[in-house]
Order: sequence, then C-alpha cells, then structure tokens
Amino acid sequence: MPGLLLGDVFPNFEAETTYGKIKMHEFLGDSWGILFSHPRDYTPVCTTELGRAARLSSEFSKRGVKMIALSIDCLEDHHGWTKDILAYNCEESACLLPFPIIADSKRELAVALGMLDPDEKDKDGMPLTARCVFIIGPDKRLKLSFLYPATTGRNFNEILRVVDSLQLTAGRRVATPADWQPEDCVMVPPNMSEEEAASLFPAGIYTKDLPSGKKYLRYTPQP
Repeated sequence: MPGLLLGDVFPNFEAETTYGKIKMHEFLGDSWGILFSHPRDYTPVCTTELGRAARLSSEFSKRGVKMIALSIDCLEDHHGWTKDILAYNCEESACLLPFPIIADSKRELAVALGMLDPDEKDKDGMPLTARCVFIIGPDKRLKLSFLYPATTGRNFNEILRVVDSLQLTAGRRVATPADWQPEDCVMVPPNMSEEEAASLFPAGIYTKDLPSGKKYLRYTPQP
C-alpha cells in the first residue's frame, strides 16, 4: 500500500520483531502508536536515534503511545545492535530496548509503506529505508507522517511535541500555532463563530488586530 495518506487506516501487517511475532493492530490495542524506520543497523546516526527514542520511551508511555522501530536487517543483527545502543546510552547491555524492532530483511514492509530512500543504497546497490515516522491514532488511522533522508537524524523532542498537539486537538476544537509547546496558548479555528467560541472557551479569547481587518488570529489559553 504505497503512498499512505492522512486518515488512511494503517495496514494490519504481521511481522517478526525483537519481541516476537506481532500483528500491528493487536500490538497497538487502544493506544496511539509510532512506527519509525531507520536505514541500517550498526550505523552511527541510527544508533543515536534509537538511543534517544529509548531515553524518551517513558515520556511516550505517559502519553499512551506505543513505539515500534523497523529496518531491513535481520533479527540477529537487531539483537546484537541493541547492545551497542544500550552501551551508547550507558545502560546495561543485557537489557532489551523498551520497544520492539521489526526485521524487514526482504524489504516487503519498506516497499508497501513507501519507506525506501532511492538516494541511499547498500553495498549491493539496493535502496535503504529512509527515516520515516508514522503516528497512528487509537482508531488505527494515520494522523501524521515525517520522511527524513538517511543523512538527517530526527528530533524526538519534536515527535513528542506533535503527539501532544495531536492528542490535544483530537479532543478539543482548537489548533496549535507554529512552535507551540504544551501550556502555550492555542488558536480558535476560523470556522467557529464568536458566540460558540465564547461558550467553549470561558478563559477568554484574544484577537490580534491585523491590517486586513479580518479577525482570524484568535488565541485562547490551552483548555
């Protein structure tokens, strides 16, 4: 299923992982989920990324988010590389990562989910997986996706931030502005009337005056 779009039901694939065989929807249950791919085991940027993901795993858990990684290497490599990741984090090498890693050695999922980076190839000339992030809601639908090239590591604090925004806006009729952080003011949607906004946001609404005279920049404290 190449070219997943926002709102699409995420595929309920089966896969071998470092935690055993999983079926994606059963793995997620009623939780939010993050599937993130990386180009290759035993590579420097990927090691820092999974190390950072492991350090932040408790923050994702607090938000009810299950994490799962993917690369085109085999399970044996995943298990061996896990020790390096934990050593990078200065943790005991006998421990598991707090999330499973999918072994997609035949590239079947990478192709189906549109994860391959045509500019980054292995020694045999085969494309590697890009640095994808899929955020999946409890309804199993795709809520957000990122696609980074192999040469650019992801910012996992930004992934946490967008999870906070997605979860807030899923339950409240608000939007989050550029660079928003939790507890910052949020924005009132432009299709909401002044009367409805006043009833929904008793903490008050601030409208910024603009040269156009249009009253569309409306802020309210985070509900």
